[in-house]
Amino acid sequence: MDFLYVKALHIIFVVTWFAGLFYIVRLFIYHAEAENKLEPAKEILQTQYKLMAKRLWYIITWPSAILASFFAFWMLYKNPIYLEMPWMHVKLAFVLALYFYHYSCHRIFSQLQKDVIKYSALKLRIFNEIATIILFAVVFLVTLKSAINWVWGVVGIILFGIIMMMSIKLYKKIREKKSWEKAEREVLENDK
Repeated sequence: MDFLYVKALHIIFVVTWFAGLFYIVRLFIYHAEAENKLEPAKEILQTQYKLMAKRLWYIITWPSAILASFFAFWMLYKNPIYLEMPWMHVKLAFVLALYFYHYSCHRIFSQLQKDVIKYSALKLRIFNEIATIILFAVVFLVTLKSAINWVWGVVGIILFGIIMMMSIKLYKKIREKKSWEKAEREVLENDK
């Protein structure tokens, strides 16, 4: 098979792998938030999220991770010169970090399938940004291939991550304030 076909297949499965990782953590967040719902809504929602997560995890995310890796190894086999390039070593370190992230997601997935909720929705939202940072780092690295440029790219990604975390906290405060105001209005209306 031509190298460019292998490269295209690698990119396609990297995209679907990341899509699965981004969405699975959203399902984790929804599952954790459903814990605060009253029955029967809580059970209905959590049952549905478990089913959606199971299908996503085993039909899209895991196969995509395996196929992305398969085509990556194939590309390295066809062009071993890549292994001599410093930027590739850094990229492979980020890929290793992505595998650790994937494994962490698998642990959370397994816990939620057993109705064990160890993380709050906020912690899961912050956790979700790790995949974003890895994606940005790898794309900048592969595109720029220059040590200085990718360093600035990673610094930018870290700043982006900090801004995202601050945005999440601000969003949570706004949401809590609106929830509090809504509760106050309901109390005042009931008092009338």
